[in-house]
Amino acid sequence: MADRLGIEAVGLSVVRLLNLCFEEDQPISGSRTKAVLMRTEEFDIANRPDDMTLPMVSIFLYRIDLNRYTRAGWSAVGHQDGDIHLPLDLHFLLTPWAGNAEFEYRLLGHTMTCLERIPILSGPLLYPTAGWQPHEAVQVCIPEITTEDLMRTFDSLPVNYKLSVPYLARVVRIEARDTDTDILVHHMQTGVKPEVTQ
Repeated sequence: MADRLGIEAVGLSVVRLLNLCFEEDQPISGSRTKAVLMRTEEFDIANRPDDMTLPMVSIFLYRIDLNRYTRAGWSAVGHQDGDIHLPLDLHFLLTPWAGNAEFEYRLLGHTMTCLERIPILSGPLLYPTAGWQPHEAVQVCIPEITTEDLMRTFDSLPVNYKLSVPYLARVVRIEARDTDTDILVHHMQTGVKPEVTQ
């Protein structure tokens, strides 16, 4: 299953999928649209890297929840095999950025169409860094969220509300071997730096 890099790998998987869709059919003629991962501070244009140019669609991870439907089952499995099984739901905010409203609407339409066409990430669609197993898959869908909740998300961002669409990636199951825990406990007890395992 996915290792500690699972959260990052899902974000990169969505970026790669959207960029492939944009390359196939550029939303804005004469421009190269990119999907990018964005941090909170980068909503302020003054804090964006130079290579983060318009037009673009930002992918902002604003919340991570335990998947309540599978948590109990995986806890039971972990009790039996001694490993960690952490089923997560990743909440993303996808925001179009362009020179005018018309282009932003167009970006959003292309983005939503792409994710509706390919709502399941599996196999080669999953970014390979997380050690995915062949049978693993992550569903990307629009969750039920109120307009008020969506607006409230922007209260903590350095930008006024922008047209955005929330997406949910589920279930991202992160696993860790029991030996990882043993090494950490040994380090805490002895002060000896643990060896890095792959």
